Amino acid sequence: MSLSRRQVLQFSLAASAAGHASWSLAQGPKQIKLLVGFPPGGGTDAIARLLAEKLKDQLGETVIVDNRPGAGGQIAAQVLKASPADGSTLFVTHDHTISILPQVVKKPGFDPDKDFVPAGGFANFVNCFAVSASTPAKSFADYVNWVKNEGHGKSAVGIPAPASTPEFLVQLLGKRYQLDLLAAPYRGSAPMIADMLGNQIPAGIGSVQDFLENHKAGKLRVLAVLGGKRQPALPDVPTFAELGLKGFEDLPYYGVYAPAGTPAAFIERFSQALAKVVAMPDVREQLTGMGINVDYMTPVQLATREHAYTQVWTKIIRESGFQPQ
Repeated sequence: MSLSRRQVLQFSLAASAAGHASWSLAQGPKQIKLLVGFPPGGGTDAIARLLAEKLKDQLGETVIVDNRPGAGGQIAAQVLKASPADGSTLFVTHDHTISILPQVVKKPGFDPDKDFVPAGGFANFVNCFAVSASTPAKSFADYVNWVKNEGHGKSAVGIPAPASTPEFLVQLLGKRYQLDLLAAPYRGSAPMIADMLGNQIPAGIGSVQDFLENHKAGKLRVLAVLGGKRQPALPDVPTFAELGLKGFEDLPYYGVYAPAGTPAAFIERFSQALAKVVAMPDVREQLTGMGINVDYMTPVQLATREHAYTQVWTKIIRESGFQPQ
């Protein structure tokens, strides 16, 4: 695989570390903000707060979470771009903002390859399909039959953000099962789940960690997961591949990004701290309990992972006929 522009940028940062000789670890920021592009109460917010609590001990600095919700992480990404490249502002995000948004929005206001540099990855995760407890569906086949019989083939499916991977999945599910499914976009998973719990919308697609707590409480039911294998947190829930819908085995990722130009010494320091945090047994247990698969990646490994994932979804988006908005 050829190097992505992000990998070249990362190598350039490493090679130019001598150029930052005047920047020492002692001169690092006294407070680090972890930007989150979604509202408090969602899965990404919970993950960021867990990391912030542990990172402050590893870095010896105050680490806080700064929620900048809206547009699927686009607002937070724009804030990161405009932030000083001194390590004081980082962005905890998943695949949607980095790999998907630049393909579906004409003017996102940022270019990940030019404006950001990876500081380390820490997990991958699985999207899933869930229904509200008010629906009678106990399996995905039940859901399909329910829509056909009760909804005359039509129904709405909530998604955490417009033009996201869940929206394209809704399209593919509709085609595969001959249903007229409408993707209903929300500003994050938290308001979507609130509407599902309030029986305002019968189904939704989001990450396992978004649905897991309510699934265990019997308030929502997860009927299928993406990925190549069943999830430890949901061992009784089949994959879409098991149900005959293949092509979604490549898992989304979680990573931390810094503004381009951030000193290589800080990136290395932060990446090492992140590696220690996600290796902690209690952190791994909490992340796994949220439905997260812990998977530490160096900055270069995150760049490689991002590049491969973006290629997969570029093909899917183009084949869907979606036009950037």
